[in-house]
Amino acid sequence: MFAVIKTGGKQYRVAANDVLKIGKLVANAGDTVEFTQVLAVGEGENATIGAPFVEGVVVTAEVVEQGRGATVIAFKKRRRQNSRRTRGHRQHETTVRIAEILTAGAKPAKKAAAKKEAAAETEPKTVAAGAENE
Repeated sequence: MFAVIKTGGKQYRVAANDVLKIGKLVANAGDTVEFTQVLAVGEGENATIGAPFVEGVVVTAEVVEQGRGATVIAFKKRRRQNSRRTRGHRQHETTVRIAEILTAGAKPAKKAAAKKEAAAETEPKTVAAGAENE
């Protein structure tokens, strides 16, 4: 099954276990993110096209890493004037791994939910331990 999601003003065709680089998301590595703007979902003749989005479909993904893209060089030169300028730019990117495509309002798998709960449980303990030492 595949889905077409919209994020960062772009559209991506994704399937389970796909790894893709998208525009920067506010999330840390290991976090689970959900894409609710799903434009199409299905397989072959069973594909559903949204108007503009398909209702009740969510694509969950795990953030693999935060990084920056390749350098894009902007070089400007004015001939016969001894004038040139070089600038570089690196776009911020987030690498995500698509976990699953949930249809008809289904809940995420327990594996993804367990990771999220375990992370939530460890954070307050470390904060509380730091507050007690002061």
